[in-house]
Amino acid sequence: MELDFSVVIEYFPRLLTGTWMTIKLVLLSIVLGALVALPIALARISKNWFISGVPFAFIFFFRGTPLLVQIFLVYYGASQFEAVRESFMWPILREPFWCAIIAFTLNTSAYTAEIFRGAIQAIPEGEVEACKVIGMTKAQMYRRILLPRAFGIVLPAYGNEIILMLKASALASTITLLDLTGMARTIIARTYTPIEIFLAAGGIYLVISILVIYIFRLVEKRQNRYLGTLSIKVPDKG
Repeated sequence: MELDFSVVIEYFPRLLTGTWMTIKLVLLSIVLGALVALPIALARISKNWFISGVPFAFIFFFRGTPLLVQIFLVYYGASQFEAVRESFMWPILREPFWCAIIAFTLNTSAYTAEIFRGAIQAIPEGEVEACKVIGMTKAQMYRRILLPRAFGIVLPAYGNEIILMLKASALASTITLLDLTGMARTIIARTYTPIEIFLAAGGIYLVISILVIYIFRLVEKRQNRYLGTLSIKVPDKG
């Protein structure tokens, strides 16, 4: 069996079109997911069981069920209710793109909220006490000290979450979206060259993942530059 990569060259522009759709899905989901995750994480660390219980249930559901099921619930499930079809949300919920965005956002926000919660709780208690000693309010403490510190701690794990979201975005093709995987499947249906096309699609996913890793390493290096090795000069006894 000989591989014919000429079909990859011929259909590469269409793969790039699918790649742009994948990038839009991931970027929107990650940004919206982070905005949703932060208040959930802050509520999650509350000592009040009622305040922390609701986000716990949210996180438990979206981390404990498959993303594919969540996509189907949003895309197919919402349309089953007449109240939804007659509501102002229907122009959004009838579109596969926005259904995928909603499902991805809810899913990644659950994982991201736990990452943020762990980062906030990993901050040494001494730093929290120092903020209280100098008279900071709780809002000032989080805005000036705790959240910037947590951002530096969270970067490695959050970078992994973005890569996982990138790979999970391939499930968008199950609801007719022509993302990278969906476009690859469409091309394969016409050319009968699954190995060549899927190799090309896999290579594109790999390149995007490498770029994400590189960007996050640069951001992490800049954000945590104060953690660099301190050079201590030992005085000469002689």
